[in-house]
Amino acid sequence: MAPTATPTPGDLLLSPTDHMLVMIDFQSQMSFATKSIDATLLRNNAALVANAAAGFKVPTILTTVAEKSFSGPMFSEITDAFPGQALLDRTSMNTWEDAAVIDEVNRIGKPRIVLSGLWTSVCIVGPALSALSQGFEVYVIADACGDISDEAHERAMERMVQAGARPMTSLQYILELQRDWARTETYDMTTGIAKRFGGAYGLGIIYAKSMFGASEGH
Repeated sequence: MAPTATPTPGDLLLSPTDHMLVMIDFQSQMSFATKSIDATLLRNNAALVANAAAGFKVPTILTTVAEKSFSGPMFSEITDAFPGQALLDRTSMNTWEDAAVIDEVNRIGKPRIVLSGLWTSVCIVGPALSALSQGFEVYVIADACGDISDEAHERAMERMVQAGARPMTSLQYILELQRDWARTETYDMTTGIAKRFGGAYGLGIIYAKSMFGASEGH
């Protein structure tokens, strides 16, 4: 017998209130060797994710490694979205092994962790596998991560997916948080972020609104 369908979202979809975002090591030194994604696209996607999280008030942890001594500052596209927020600087490659980060994870107290950062095979795999082993659900924004080669990034994504992590993209992240264009309180914010950082999709929004005043859901 077929199940009964209802007009409600699936439990595996993200909402603004059920997760925290952790943005890891978006720093100059890490980006210099990143070859799996163009640096401009990486910065754009990171900005899209950061602004989406800030706009939807998703609890967000910003963490760096050896900021002052080696790796440099976090991308301004990210920090500008969270003015005044402290960055948690680490010595550990695995963010999950840093006590200050874990204190913040426990303070926020969400069952789902969304990860993005550099490099995929080290600084994302480490916390992803660690969080999964401790009972968290883990999502990884694949196009807001990067590594020293396509091979390194792809094998890292495969490893995390095999362990139970759920991959997604930066544009998917913001649209999943919005999910219904009838949510007018976040409509202008979502389309505004998409126009700035959404690539060809953003250009389409600009064109439609400029040429004939289009509005999704109306």
